[in-house]
Amino acid sequence: MGKRLKEEARLKIVKEALAGVKVGVLSRMYDIHPETIRGWIRDHRDSIPPEEIPVADEHLQELQRLQDVEQRYEKAMKVLGEKELELEILRELLKKKDPAYPKNSK
Repeated sequence: MGKRLKEEARLKIVKEALAGVKVGVLSRMYDIHPETIRGWIRDHRDSIPPEEIPVADEHLQELQRLQDVEQRYEKAMKVLGEKELELEILRELLKKKDPAYPKNSK
């Protein structure tokens, strides 16, 4: 059985969605299915006055920071993979008795 949230928590999530935070992001943040959040938005959209909708600047800044960290992580993982591949190639070359390059080329 799924978890139940109190009405205050639902309204908080709906307000964040109305402030501009994407439903997918909210879904991951709160571990709730996106369609559940969309249903809450449909149910509560008209009952929330515009002055109660929070400014999304803080959330957007945090999300942008997280996206930046994720991009840097992905880039670092790609570089790490390339370096591991280079190391593996070099190790294979060291194992060979006659590498493809001449030793005394001078």
